[in-house]
Amino acid sequence: MIRAAEIRVIGEGGEQLGVMTPDDAIQRADEVGLDLVEVAPSSRPPVCRIMDYGRYKYEQKKKAGKGKGHAAALKEIKLRPRTDQHDLDFKLKNARRFLMDGDKVKVTVMYRGREMVHRDIGRKQLTKVVELLGAIAAIENPPRMEGRFLSMILVPNREAVDAARKQEEAEMAAAQAADPTAEVTEVVEATEVVEATEVAEPTEVAEPMDVPEPMDVPEPMEAAEATVAAVAVETSETAEAEDSSQGG
Repeated sequence: MIRAAEIRVIGEGGEQLGVMTPDDAIQRADEVGLDLVEVAPSSRPPVCRIMDYGRYKYEQKKKAGKGKGHAAALKEIKLRPRTDQHDLDFKLKNARRFLMDGDKVKVTVMYRGREMVHRDIGRKQLTKVVELLGAIAAIENPPRMEGRFLSMILVPNREAVDAARKQEEAEMAAAQAADPTAEVTEVVEATEVVEATEVAEPTEVAEPMDVPEPMDVPEPMEAAEATVAAVAVETSETAEAEDSSQGG
């Protein structure tokens, strides 16, 4: 919020519009669809400018980011005098990535035991590393012995790194242009797999049949008592029948 009674106004093109009240300046900014921004509040009178404030903030942020840049770090790869070609290729891939990112690379050959006798083998390894990395690497510190370690430091060659990065981007663009349907094909295949694995809706399940309730099974003691009672009745009936026959 502008608190001064009068302000000096600069137009969107940098022209001086003179001293006026904040309300008049805001009206001018509204007429051209821009903002009124106070750029020098300590001046007498304060200086304001008509501008696109959103664009101004974006440009300021962009300049701040560009000023910071990439803080170069020192990376290291370690070799042995007789590192085989497969391991060497893997380590060179990392070294190349470090250099492309703007970092320095320390390449160290480690000697053990009797390997110290053949220091020239390690120097040949370092020479081979420089040759394989090509133009993107420049020697900052040449090879030198530090105890049992032979080391050198490489720095990125900015021009060669930029050229290599542009070449990689061009190759990627060419590969994508040569087969523009590759990505679409993958999506279609994935869709087909999803459709194939869809679970069918469950069919209606028949209601379970009514199962008659189980009959009451007498407890073991009750069953025994019932058997004894039946035998007693049968014996009584038999006795009565015999008495009847004798009386007749």
